[in-house]
Amino acid sequence: MSLTSLDAVSFDDSFVRALPEDPNRAHGTRQVKGACYSLVTPTPVRAPTLLAWSDEAGALLGVARPGASTGPLVDVLGGNRVLPGMRPFAACYGGHQFGHWAGQLGDGRAMSLAEIIGPSGQRWELQLKGAGPTPYSRSADGRAVLRSSIREYVCSEAMFHLGVPTTRALCLVGTGDLVVRDMFYDGRARQEPGAIVARLAPSFVRFGSFEIFAARDDHATMRKLADYVLTEHYPELGTPGPETYARWFSEICRRTALMIAHWMRVGFIHGVMNTDNMSVLGLTIDYGPYGWIDHYDPGFTPNTTDAGGRRYCYGNQPGIAQWNLLQLARALLPIVGESGPLEQGLELYRSTFDQTYRQMMLDKLGLTAGVDDDEDEFLLEELTACLTLVEIDMTLFFRKLAELPLHEGARNDAAALFAPINDAFYAAETLPVEAQARLLNWLSRYAGRSASDPAQAADRNARMNGSNPYLIPRNYIVQEVINAAEAGEVSRIDALLEALRRPYEERPEYAHLAQKRPEWARSAPGCSALSCSS
Repeated sequence: MSLTSLDAVSFDDSFVRALPEDPNRAHGTRQVKGACYSLVTPTPVRAPTLLAWSDEAGALLGVARPGASTGPLVDVLGGNRVLPGMRPFAACYGGHQFGHWAGQLGDGRAMSLAEIIGPSGQRWELQLKGAGPTPYSRSADGRAVLRSSIREYVCSEAMFHLGVPTTRALCLVGTGDLVVRDMFYDGRARQEPGAIVARLAPSFVRFGSFEIFAARDDHATMRKLADYVLTEHYPELGTPGPETYARWFSEICRRTALMIAHWMRVGFIHGVMNTDNMSVLGLTIDYGPYGWIDHYDPGFTPNTTDAGGRRYCYGNQPGIAQWNLLQLARALLPIVGESGPLEQGLELYRSTFDQTYRQMMLDKLGLTAGVDDDEDEFLLEELTACLTLVEIDMTLFFRKLAELPLHEGARNDAAALFAPINDAFYAAETLPVEAQARLLNWLSRYAGRSASDPAQAADRNARMNGSNPYLIPRNYIVQEVINAAEAGEVSRIDALLEALRRPYEERPEYAHLAQKRPEWARSAPGCSALSCSS
């Protein structure tokens, strides 16, 4: 594929052209009424420097990596220069945060520079996160710190390679400025290096983009936004109108169900599933205080702000997504006209998630659906119960199951059954007797069920290893990369991403990245807990 320089690209601005604009061009925060966005200008930084670049994301745009770590092109990606044809804007939206209506929120530190039609014909919105204040910044500075920017850059691209619907990350730019942040809101603010992520999505429109207009009874503007999204991103659904809006909502429900099932499959916890962080395209969006399951714990949340109620913990994500969809349904009701079709969409979410997640779990176990549904149901339910009784690494456990001996002689041999998964335990020597017996019984029954499966052994293993990643961007590993980058060693960012580009392949050179959480990381900041401070 022939790639071109960013400054040679033709930019588009369909969102800006199609939708009502905030007429107020003044600086400062404010309530923005009757508009979908405000035109803005990035705030220049002291020394923009390219720290990392995703060649795959660049290829989506047909854009080549800049030839140097500094210079005019990096200035654009750092917010110091706006190219001809770009019309930067910050979007207006609201949202429910932790179950409560928060009113107007909006892009407080993100701004979209332009849209680019990539070589495939796909439209991509190029957005800078951390490029300075907007009318929606409230009391914040519109900046982002290096640690959170690395986390978003790495995880966006890792999720894509894991097969999870997601926004993408083009590059990471250091600003040369320091940003003051209180990481855990405990009065210990400190200066941290600033950074900007350039991220991509066909659109960054979210559930809250419609909620804000519903809350203000501004159905005319909401309808314009819905018509734009349908025309540009869901043209297959037909001409906008009440029936099409209902079909569109059902498709959002379906896509959201698929996304959440993938989150659960790989052990990802978003951490802050507010409605303003939910994409109407069914993409994982806004990587803030996210985390990955180390030892299997449905109640785990990486977000310290959520530690009390655990609303957004791993096990709650399917239900929270449905709750968020209900809020979107309520917002869309005035333009749909009746609740019945919206209720059908919510039911489609539930059935799609249940069916998809069950199939994904069968794939993770290498079992063929329909062979013995009753036994499979037992194995799925009992496995969840067993895993909560012990500290066992979810990623390693499922990956190692492919090595379980299935022959009849091994099914009553505890040592043989435990051998493949021993390394997944965090404290195998202190495994409670009851938990050990229950897990042993499960392993024995699972081995028997697998042995009777019509799939050939090679097909079974390929299916399991294609569903159970060898590598994920583990919390502690990303934190080690952050520590190195803050000390000036930024090469480890793209080195980690290179490993995560093929997460299902077991490559010896990356074995050190496939290890379970070390004890030092059990309660270390950035490894076990994060906040929304970034």
